[in-house]
Amino acid sequence: MSGTTTAMTWGGHFTYFVTVFLMIAGLFIVIARGNLIKKLVGLGIFQTSVYLLYIAPGKLVGGTAPILSDAFTVYSNPLPHVLILTAIVVGVATLALGLALVVRIREAYGCIEEDEILELDAQPGRPQREPQEQ
Repeated sequence: MSGTTTAMTWGGHFTYFVTVFLMIAGLFIVIARGNLIKKLVGLGIFQTSVYLLYIAPGKLVGGTAPILSDAFTVYSNPLPHVLILTAIVVGVATLALGLALVVRIREAYGCIEEDEILELDAQPGRPQREPQEQ
């Protein structure tokens, strides 16, 4: 294989390398961090990598929208784009729910660190905190 062909192959798979990097980074953040907000950010990065994974092969170079015409011969599939729009909406709703849960956990425990929350839960006879009135 010549150097030019190898460079074209690596360049053609660049989006997959970025996708794998984002997946690993997002998963690492979710696993390694104890802060609940940071875990949600990691989930957001992971979701973004999945969006990229579906969108990258959906676009053909020189392809056009699937409108039948004699002028066009190469068409791009619109289905991945439609599915990703739906996934983005679901992802935003999931993130909003996660943030709302973090707010409630902060009100109940006074912190958002996973280790501290587990320690507080392990204490026998721990009185429940009442939500603070504002």
